[in-house]
Amino acid sequence: MQIMNLFILVGIIGVGLSGIVSGVFVSGDQQRANFHSETKEHRMSNIKFSLWTGVIGLISFLIAGIIYTVQKII
Repeated sequence: MQIMNLFILVGIIGVGLSGIVSGVFVSGDQQRANFHSETKEHRMSNIKFSLWTGVIGLISFLIAGIIYTVQKII
């Protein structure tokens, strides 16, 4: 049970970081201001970091789901 909670925590952190870095939790005006104030290289590094943390978070959720399913079967 403990390992499943660890994967859920990693999933929450990964998806949360991905959302924060990609600007999901800001308004449209703030998103537009951020877009025009950052360089292309900075934007690409944010996108890359956001994709990696999102993928790690989703994979962690998937692993937690598999662990939960296997525990229910056994």
